[in-house]
Amino acid sequence: MSKPAVVSIEMGYGHVRAARPIAQCLGEPVLHVDRPPLAGPEEAQRWERARRWYEGVSRASQVPFVGAPFRALLDGVTAIPDLYPYRDLSAPNIATRGLERMIVGGFGEGLVDWLRETKRPLVTTFYAPALIADYHGIDDVFCVVTDTDCARIWAPVEPRKSRLHYFAPSQRVMRRLHFYGVPETHVHFTGFPLPHSLLGGPQLGVLKRNLAARLGRLDPRGTFRDIYRDELAQFLGPIAVESTGQAPLLTFAVGGAGAQKDMVELFLPAMRQAIFRGRLRLALVAGVRKEVADYFHQQIERHGLSRQLGTGVTVLREDTIEAYFDSFDALLAETDVLYTKPSELTFYAALGIPIVSAWPVGHHERLNRRFLLESGAGLKQWDPRHTDEWIEEWLDDGTLASAAWSGFMRLPKTGTYRILEALGARPMTDVPEVAHALA
Repeated sequence: MSKPAVVSIEMGYGHVRAARPIAQCLGEPVLHVDRPPLAGPEEAQRWERARRWYEGVSRASQVPFVGAPFRALLDGVTAIPDLYPYRDLSAPNIATRGLERMIVGGFGEGLVDWLRETKRPLVTTFYAPALIADYHGIDDVFCVVTDTDCARIWAPVEPRKSRLHYFAPSQRVMRRLHFYGVPETHVHFTGFPLPHSLLGGPQLGVLKRNLAARLGRLDPRGTFRDIYRDELAQFLGPIAVESTGQAPLLTFAVGGAGAQKDMVELFLPAMRQAIFRGRLRLALVAGVRKEVADYFHQQIERHGLSRQLGTGVTVLREDTIEAYFDSFDALLAETDVLYTKPSELTFYAALGIPIVSAWPVGHHERLNRRFLLESGAGLKQWDPRHTDEWIEEWLDDGTLASAAWSGFMRLPKTGTYRILEALGARPMTDVPEVAHALA
């Protein structure tokens, strides 16, 4: 089998974030279905219109009061039927039929022509390229699901006749695809593909080292470490004494559409004193959006924290999505708490990073939050205006340390390597470990 082509799309950050670890370990670039060599100018414009619509609705849905209709629209687009009672959910819906009509009309022909010419297997983290290739009879097509549950549009109109294979990040996705009519032999449980640079290989050496240091910062009173002393020693070895008492780093990350950036205006005033006194550090992640980074800097200046820039407060923003992912991975290596909406970053709790869930954007994110809470790896935010107080309480009583440990113990961590194994691919062994962003 030829080396697989890894294909994704910038529809938010989630699909590319999932593709990157697989591509890096294969020594391949991430190809974008809406760019050359997979799409011509006209097709690229069709994808761009879809992206602008999605990002616009996502941002509008977060506006108080006037955002209600947009939230309803987004929920309708991302709707996933109740799984219970168990029943046949294989009947195609409007979205599935609509996508097939687009494919019949020529949507994705550039991708199909390229795959036929190169004869390479396709691994994609977005449903559309997988369904396009499968409709045209392309062999060796693999689709990585990027949420803890998935809508009907991820499966073909006639799933029982399909040759498409899926890599599932959760057991619920496996059940869901089964009820959508996908043969059980075509669904493979792997877990979500996490960055090799934050794992360190199948033995998880980098992850364990980062977690050991993180637990020292998340458990300043030693409450959690006293209770689980023997288990920690068994799985992690000695907890880094030098990290105990250091100010933990809270990272607040907005999504690719820039939704929820306004939350900074709510929680930053309350966190001001904790930052000045060295009890907490804050990183604000703007991704590739200059307007979001500018807004963060305005809020930092407004609340008198400009002198803390580079020490107590940092803003992460890059010009390209590739540079952003590199910098974000480096930041996660020393992040102690990740505060974000429950997107694909839900799966990053497996790295031993407790996730505080902001308000979900779309039905699929509500199910992601449920996954976090049920695994014990995440917590729902309280009133953002008092973030400093509930974070300090969770530090004092070991709640955040417990969530970090639950994520590490309960969630699958080796999805990248299991996907490579299923593909029969040999990973590169020289993917570098990330350098700490704030070192």
